[in-house]
Amino acid sequence: MCASTHRHSLHCILPPYILSQIAENGSPELRAIAMHSLLIDPTIRIVRASTAGPVTGTIARRRSAAGNVLTPSPLRTIRDAGGEPEAPGPIVVRREGQGPTGDVAVDEAYDGLGATFDLFWEAYQRNSIDDAGLPLDATVHYDRDYDNAFWDGTQMVFGDGDGELFNRFTIALDVIGHELTHGVTEKEAGLVYFNQSGALNESISDVFGSLVKQRLLGQTADQADWLIGAGLLTSAVNGVALRSMKEPGTAYDDPVLGKDPQPGHMDDFVRTNQDNGGVHINSGIPNRAFYLSATAIGGNAWDQAGRIWYNTLLDPNTRANTDFAGFARVTIDVAGRLHGTESAEATAVAEAWTAVGVI
Repeated sequence: MCASTHRHSLHCILPPYILSQIAENGSPELRAIAMHSLLIDPTIRIVRASTAGPVTGTIARRRSAAGNVLTPSPLRTIRDAGGEPEAPGPIVVRREGQGPTGDVAVDEAYDGLGATFDLFWEAYQRNSIDDAGLPLDATVHYDRDYDNAFWDGTQMVFGDGDGELFNRFTIALDVIGHELTHGVTEKEAGLVYFNQSGALNESISDVFGSLVKQRLLGQTADQADWLIGAGLLTSAVNGVALRSMKEPGTAYDDPVLGKDPQPGHMDDFVRTNQDNGGVHINSGIPNRAFYLSATAIGGNAWDQAGRIWYNTLLDPNTRANTDFAGFARVTIDVAGRLHGTESAEATAVAEAWTAVGVI
């Protein structure tokens, strides 16, 4: 697995059940790559747990020539691990304000960190992951053929993929937004990465990862594809992404990866001891609730539905062990406070949670 119940968990985009399927069904080369990833991820997690500190940063803002504060800066630093399992990577290859390097993974990571920073600042006035100007660091070219990307509590780390099933993990903007949002959740609600609270943790990352992509592309809720990880799968895979927020369970159906196991309704809730109690699987239920809310409200999803979800994450009634029903109640309450209890927005949110069987 690629996470723990420690407050500063290691959060990986690729669920362990996909790697397990590859280890069972893939070619000898792919099985070896999957087993390597399955073995290395817990090792990283243990190291992270032993060295974790608080998610904090230093206020850092761009200043005009007159010295006046203008806007916060993401303060990005991209490092290259050179195919070694080192994070942070030993070589700094791009810093904030520097131009493109020509290394597509470096430049995608840089741009993805910036797009995520911009969403949180410009839509919600949040200054970086911790709302205190935390510099955004990333390591690319981590290990060889590493099939994953993760947020370890201090930085983003990207593998290059195996090239047969997975492309480089910087290719999907929503993956970058997803992983950085884990840091926001750690700082705010601190949702325990287990069972329903863990599935909410994953869902919130999917929500804001999708919103990062939608905002950069200028898409309304109706125009968005609502896929997480589109572009990550190679043409050899029978699938379009890792997850679908619109239709959970339909993202892929492949002889090697297996079939997307996500449910979209509580009737199909998966009870399991694997994957920290199914955090990547059952996240499909709150994902679909957000999709239904956003499309019913209409317009740009980050403006209305996203604001409701963001304020819910900050609400004191969203606690570390909040389950689906508890989170649903807070979203409805927040929608009522923002727009009125009888508003179309509050009605849309309530109807969405009802549609997926949570309330």
